[in-house]
Amino acid sequence: MDDGSDRSIEFRNLLQRAAAEEPGAFDALAMHASDRLRALAHRMLARYPHVRRWEETDDVFQAALIRLHRSLSDVKPDSTRAFFGLAITQIRRTLIDLSRHYFGAHGDGAHHHTDGGGRAADDVGGPLHQAPENEEPGTFGQWTAFHVAIETLPEEVRETFSLVWYGGLTQREAADILNVAERTVIRRMILARIALRGLLDDASSQSGNGGQS
Repeated sequence: MDDGSDRSIEFRNLLQRAAAEEPGAFDALAMHASDRLRALAHRMLARYPHVRRWEETDDVFQAALIRLHRSLSDVKPDSTRAFFGLAITQIRRTLIDLSRHYFGAHGDGAHHHTDGGGRAADDVGGPLHQAPENEEPGTFGQWTAFHVAIETLPEEVRETFSLVWYGGLTQREAADILNVAERTVIRRMILARIALRGLLDDASSQSGNGGQS
């Protein structure tokens, strides 16, 4: 993402100003990155079909910007890569909160019904990949657990998975951004899917036995 161009140099300068909490710096940074951030919000919203039924891209984008601004008081990204990694995290957390709002016990979406088509959660066509518009509560719980579980992945694995799965990058593009070999990206994606499947299986088992071991 940092390519040495005038635009990248300007972005790094804005990052430094925002990290120093210079008045107006975050607004300038957000304006500079708005197209890319909005595109990220749009792609990530597509991964949350439950929320997409109720919220527009700009709604998610604006809510995530507020979270991103607040997070900069604690986290000081020092590169374009780090900034957009933080942005992905805040957009994901915004979408998780929205999904809980709509599909919690008293949410408007909690009373709709469908089924998962018998597919594994993250298979193509499965509820985590291309879910029907409505979900039964059990499937929704698994779907939410998947997105929450991403937060628990090791940092390098989480960053790689987020760039590919949420950011829509190819493995080669992610490798270029992360400055690693493409085979490293492939290995991290495999590790992420293994870990996420394990976490989902554990959550399913705990749900099945009432949370008792």
